[in-house]
Amino acid sequence: MPAHRGGTRHNRVMTVWHEDVLSHGFAARTLSLGQDSEGDVVATLVRAPAPAPRSRVLSWMRAAGVAENTDVLYVHGWSDYFFQEHLARFWRTEGAQFYALDLRKYGRSIRPGQTLGYVDNLQTYDADIDAAIDAMGPRAGRRLVLMGHSTGGLTLSLWAARHPKRFDALVLNSPWLEYQLSAAARAAITPALGVSARLDPKATMPSIDFGFYTRTVSNKFDGEWEVNLDWRPPRGFPVRPGWLNAVLAGHAHVATGLDIEAPVLVLLSTRSMLVPRWSPDMARADVAIDVDIVARRAINLGTNVTIRRIRDAMHDVFLSARPVRTLAFDSLRTWLRGNLVTPTT
Repeated sequence: MPAHRGGTRHNRVMTVWHEDVLSHGFAARTLSLGQDSEGDVVATLVRAPAPAPRSRVLSWMRAAGVAENTDVLYVHGWSDYFFQEHLARFWRTEGAQFYALDLRKYGRSIRPGQTLGYVDNLQTYDADIDAAIDAMGPRAGRRLVLMGHSTGGLTLSLWAARHPKRFDALVLNSPWLEYQLSAAARAAITPALGVSARLDPKATMPSIDFGFYTRTVSNKFDGEWEVNLDWRPPRGFPVRPGWLNAVLAGHAHVATGLDIEAPVLVLLSTRSMLVPRWSPDMARADVAIDVDIVARRAINLGTNVTIRRIRDAMHDVFLSARPVRTLAFDSLRTWLRGNLVTPTT
């Protein structure tokens, strides 16, 4: 078993690496996490290929990337999975090894009969994350950067606060750190939601996803990107009381302060459009979270937090229009130069 930097081990089985659905040199590995009430549970780790080979002369001339001796673990958001090949290429070009994790009951990890995306406690994902870090291999002399989008950003922030010695930096792409209608609204709905979560945790709640975000992303609609709509439905997974209660508990924890000491970068759009009618302007705004509320909440993450607002960015900043995502990548690279420190031992 590869080296593991602290934490509790879980009974799990890892398959061998095999070609991923992305092809182009991407590989995947199934991480068995045992069983729950719905049957076998797995997570899936995706590994990016090495950059295209350069000539020997160009290799000698190339300056070292800002992320040499670094492993990156990316976690997707709600109703999502990993498909952002260009994000993996950025990290590989900067010298890092890049991995992405499809959490249990998402994307590559969906199994028949499962309630899509469902957990009733975000700490459940500790087993998925621990298994991924084990599968990535020995950590000695290498940094670990965690990168999370939306709900994945919330999940990784909470994990990072519980495991401060196991990673070196945290990058959050539009993290869902607070309820859209403010902390007061969250506190008001939590008691009733808690009752629903106890009585019928997997009941289907009314959907408030109008499909606008998928419309801005998928090339089957108005977007640029090839997306598997079976794994990423246009209007998202059904929302369940048990899951939403777990998310709001995570928001409440962030609100009290997480005291993360490692460097944290939070990337956000400069504006949100949380309205029930489609507008082409949604391709230049966040249509999933209230970015101003999240920006204020982000300062509670820790003692070394950088908040970078990107004009015209979408909810996934790195899926925005090319000039916008280029600015986001430049901002990330600049931040890495100043904040990647000696690897944790």
